[in-house]
Amino acid sequence: MAERRKFKKRYCKYCESKVEYIDYKDLNALKFSLSERFKIMPRRLTGNCKKHQDMVTIAIKRARQTALIPYIVDRKNVIENPFEIIK
Repeated sequence: MAERRKFKKRYCKYCESKVEYIDYKDLNALKFSLSERFKIMPRRLTGNCKKHQDMVTIAIKRARQTALIPYIVDRKNVIENPFEIIK
C-alpha cells in the first residue's frame, strides 16, 4: 500500500493578522491570491478561510471592474511578473 503524503496545514494569513476588511485598492495584498495569469486561486492553495476567501474574491472582482487588474492575459505573451506592469 502506498504511503500517504503529509502536507503542512495552511493557515489563513488574514485571520492571523486579524484583517476585518480586504480593500480592492490594495494590490499588494491581492496579488497573493492571483495566479500568473490573473486567475483567482482556490482556498486549498492559498489556505484562506471561507470568510476571507469570499472577501478576496469580491475585492478582486471590484479591482477588475475598476481596471486595476486585467481580466485576462494573452496566452502567447505570458508575463513573468505581471504586477511590475501595474506599478
